[in-house]
Parts: sequence; structure tokens; C-alpha cells
Amino acid sequence: MYSSYREVYDMEKIKILVVDDESRMRKLVKDFLEREGYQVLEAGDGLEAMEAFYAEKDIALIILDVMMPKMDGWQTCREIRQSSKVPIIMLTARGDERDELQGFDLGVDEYISKPFSPKILVARVNALLRRSNVLDADEHVEAGGIVVDKAAHQVQVDGKDVELSYKEFELLSYFLENQGIALSREKILNNVWNYDYFGDARTIDTHVKKLRSKLGEKGEYIKTIWGMGYKFEVN
Repeated sequence: MYSSYREVYDMEKIKILVVDDESRMRKLVKDFLEREGYQVLEAGDGLEAMEAFYAEKDIALIILDVMMPKMDGWQTCREIRQSSKVPIIMLTARGDERDELQGFDLGVDEYISKPFSPKILVARVNALLRRSNVLDADEHVEAGGIVVDKAAHQVQVDGKDVELSYKEFELLSYFLENQGIALSREKILNNVWNYDYFGDARTIDTHVKKLRSKLGEKGEYIKTIWGMGYKFEVN
């Protein structure tokens, strides 16, 4: 039997803002998201989107079209990113790689070209909300004496607090959530850096080295998979 994420997680409705100047497109996206248990707000252009965003303080995700009157998707994204890290999925009829790079540079989390499958869009929404912890039922992750408290953004090793940078915290959380799974550097980069980093993937190696050091003996749980990436595994 079909179950929505709202039914699975028994939570209040999560608000998603859909911004597109085509009413048919908004209705299509809205219908599929509402079936999944989300509450959908609509805006027909960037100005309406900004009004809704500031009026509703608990919007969990924004689906944003690029080509719109009054204020386009790029400018809207830029405005939002000045004050919020809310996940943004950009919709566009264009397939130009330069557009995608511009979007990621502005802080877009996902990029979907029209036409698209509504089911795929919903799957991306679910995955992105999980990644941003909105759909995480358990705010505590524990393995081998390491405890990650996502809500408080704290880490303890054998009962003692460990100070981590923001990215070190995100990296450790990702490792613990994927215990026993070999993770490529590309996959780690995509999930922890959320596609917004265009430098050398070896930046991961630097963060892993620092993370291992801060975890002390527990650092050996982060194992190197030569030629690929890393795997978190408790001995």
C-alpha cells in the first residue's frame, strides 16, 4: 500500500514553495507533492516568491523556475541565499551546462531540466530533505562510542565533547549514516558539499585527515578504500 513520507515519519506537514510562471506546471508539481503529504505554497514569479518566503518562516524547500517575469530564478536564488540555506531545486527548460554551473555557484542544491518526470522530482525532494535532516526521524547517530547529535550540532567520543568544524561535522554524520558502505570521493563531495564546491576532490582527503586526528583512536574507523574513497566501519 502506498505510504507518504508524512505517514512514515508521522510529522506535521512540511511546507514547500513552488515558484513557476506557468500555472499548469505549478499545479502538476503541487498535485504530486500533496499526494506525498507535503503542504505546497505557490508563487508565479520571483517577487511573489520572496513575499511568500519572508511571510512563511518555516518553508523547508523551494522549487524554483529560471525563466520568470519581474524577477527570474537566478536573482530570486541570489536574494534567498543572502539570508537562508533552505534547499533549492532549480527547474529550467534549458540544458546548457553553463546554466547548471551558474546555479550551483549561486547555491542551488539540485538542478532538473524540463520536461521531467514528476515522480523523479518528488524523489529528489525526498532525498534532499533527508540530506538536510528535515526528514530524519532520529537526530542522534551513534557508532563505536561516537555520538552525533544533529539537533545540537555536537559530537561526543566516549562521553567527551569533540570540537569539529561545520564540514567535519557534516562529513562525520554522512559516514555514520552510511556505515559499512564504500563511498567514492565524488559521492562524498556531492552529498556533503552539496554540489557547490568546484575545487579538487582531494579536499575530502584533507578533511578526513583532520577528522581522524580529532577522533583519536576512533579515527581508524574511517578506512581508506584505495583508488576510490572511504568507508566508515567499526572494528
